[in-house]
Amino acid sequence: MDLVESYREELRFARKPLGRALLVLGLLALAALPWWGHRSWLAWGSMVWLYAIGVIGQNLLIGYAGQVSFGQAGFLAIGAYTFGHLRIAGAPFPLALLVAGIAAGAAGWLVGFPSLRLKGPYLAIATLGFGTAVYQVFANVEALSGGRAGLPIAQLRPPGGMDRDVYVYLLYFALFLLFTAVAYNLVSSWVGRTFVALRDSDIAAEAMGVNLTRAKLLAFAISSFYTGVHGALMAQYLGHLEPQAFNVQESLNFFVAVIVGGVASVEGSVFGAAFAILVPALFGDFRWAVPVLFGAAILVVMIFEPLGLAGAWLKTRLYFRMWPFR
Repeated sequence: MDLVESYREELRFARKPLGRALLVLGLLALAALPWWGHRSWLAWGSMVWLYAIGVIGQNLLIGYAGQVSFGQAGFLAIGAYTFGHLRIAGAPFPLALLVAGIAAGAAGWLVGFPSLRLKGPYLAIATLGFGTAVYQVFANVEALSGGRAGLPIAQLRPPGGMDRDVYVYLLYFALFLLFTAVAYNLVSSWVGRTFVALRDSDIAAEAMGVNLTRAKLLAFAISSFYTGVHGALMAQYLGHLEPQAFNVQESLNFFVAVIVGGVASVEGSVFGAAFAILVPALFGDFRWAVPVLFGAAILVVMIFEPLGLAGAWLKTRLYFRMWPFR
C-alpha cells in the first residue's frame, strides 16, 4: 500500500488514476440519471443534492471545528425566507441564492459570539435557543412568513423548453458539485487546519498563534452560509414556505446526518444526507412506523460502524487497495 505523503493527498477523494476514472464515471452516470433512471428518482436525487449542501456545512462546524450547534433550523429558515422574499420581489435565482446564503452566514457570525465563551452542551443549548427563537418569529410575524397562506415562490423556468424536473435535478447537482469542491479545498487549506486545531485543543491552537475569535466566527459563518443555500434551494424546490418546516426536528436531522454519515468527512456528509432522505423514503409504505424503522436503521449503523458510513467507505477503499493481499 502506497504511503500518503501530504495532507492534501490524504484528503483527496480519489488518489489513483483508476479511482479518479471511476469517480468521473460515477459523476457522469449521476448527471445522465434523467435519461436512464426512473422519473421518481429525479425528485429524490434533487432532495439529496440540496440536503447534502447543508450537511456539509454542518460537518464543517461540528466535525472539523468541533463547535456543537443545534440552531441549523434557524439558519435554514433565514436562508429560505430571504430567498423567498427576493424571488417574489423579482430577483433572479442566482442573486437570490447568493443573498440568502450571505444573510444566513451573517446570522451565523452573530450567533458565533456565544461560542467564544461557551463549549460543548452549553453551546448546543445556546444555539438551540436561537433556532427556537427564529422559528417563533417566523411563526408569529405574518409580514415575514406570509401568514396562514404561507409564502408562494415562482417555479424556475427551464431554458430551451427543457423539462422542469430534469432542469432542477441538473441545476442542483451542479450546485452540489460546486459546494463539495469548495468544501474539499477549505478543509485542505489553512482554514481546515485551523478548524482541526481548534477542535482538538483550543488552548494549544491559541498557543500556536491561532486567533480563536476569528476561527470560531469563521466556522459559524461558513457553516451557516451553506445552510442558508440549502434553505434557499429547498424553498425553490417546494415552491411554498411555512414556518412549520423549520422546527427543531430539522436541527436534529442535520445532526443525525452528520453522525451517521461520518464526522469530519466531506464524503461522509453526502452519505449522511442520502441516508436521511432515502431511508425514510424506502420505508414510506409503513406510514406510522417510518420513524421507528428510521431509528432502527440509525442504531444498526452506529452499532456496526461507529465511524459512520464514511468509515465503511474507507474500509471498502482499503480492501480494494490491498487486494489481492500479496
